Amino acid sequence: MKRDRVEQDTFKDPVCGMQVGYKTAAAESEYQDKRYYFCATACREQFDVDPERHVRKHRQHGSRRE
Repeated sequence: MKRDRVEQDTFKDPVCGMQVGYKTAAAESEYQDKRYYFCATACREQFDVDPERHVRKHRQHGSRRE
């Protein structure tokens, strides 16, 4: 049985922890087939340097690419 995808309105920025809407996010990045949303480009830049550090911290929550 295939699971239905649940759309979230907001995601937690994996760097600073702020709630970010995917439509209003300042930046986004992909890591391991998941998309992560950021409140600012500076958070995305920190994430891109060492994504594993931030993914472990929040165990997130990115959205799967389709």
